[in-house]
Amino acid sequence: MTHVIVLGNEKGGSGKSTTAMHVIVALMKSGKKVGAVDLDIRQGSLTRYIENRKKFSEIKGKELDLPVMAEVKPSSVDSRTESQAQETANLQEALGTLDECDFVVIDCPGANTHLSRLAHLHADTIITPLNDSFVDFDLLARIDPETNKVTGPSLYSEMVWTARKHRAMSGVPGGIDWVVMRNRLSATRARNKKTMGDKLEELSSRIGFRLARGFGDRVIYRELFPIGLTLLDLGGVDSPVRLSTMSHVTARLEIRSLVATLNLPAGEASAPAKEAAAA
Repeated sequence: MTHVIVLGNEKGGSGKSTTAMHVIVALMKSGKKVGAVDLDIRQGSLTRYIENRKKFSEIKGKELDLPVMAEVKPSSVDSRTESQAQETANLQEALGTLDECDFVVIDCPGANTHLSRLAHLHADTIITPLNDSFVDFDLLARIDPETNKVTGPSLYSEMVWTARKHRAMSGVPGGIDWVVMRNRLSATRARNKKTMGDKLEELSSRIGFRLARGFGDRVIYRELFPIGLTLLDLGGVDSPVRLSTMSHVTARLEIRSLVATLNLPAGEASAPAKEAAAA
């Protein structure tokens, strides 16, 4: 069966599209057929990333793996009920065109939309990129400002809980694996980093997610977007661009480590995991 990976939270600028693209390329390089759905209809960052990749491949004459894209058209009706029904049908139709893929990666907008909620209902794995700050932590849980204690889950956490409940009630085998990845980690602000880590560890057992180390705050991720490449496209003998610094090599290991942590079914992550271990 197709394994659906959803990139989601309710805040923009957390690295969802960058993470989605790197996961897509990692899976394609392990020999899997991957579908992609961009539900951020307004921004369309993942769509542009893939378009940039295709254009770079054509201009440079380099053969690059590309995912199978499926477009979800926005609703064209005013009635909220009819609009949601139309969006539901559109998403189901899009996913139906990808049923021969091993994986489908869905990039959600940084907002609580009907399409985003639907995507979470279809998820086998949810990846929530989180900038390493308490501004983003608020997406997961509320903290008492006086005691600094976690007082309860946020609206986004409740949305994931609803998706899990819906899946259990529908009889679909297996649960939803939720992975929260700490993005833009920095060597500075050590005290904040430790406090953030402690709170996330505490929260992970309370609301049921796994923690993963995400991507460092590196310029290379932003530089690769206009040419549609990922760090996994760099460094080899036949690569279109060579790795230039040890920092880039370290960043590449971050990607492989994340994919290994996802623990995807049937050994799909085995190749990236082995390469990470060997490095």
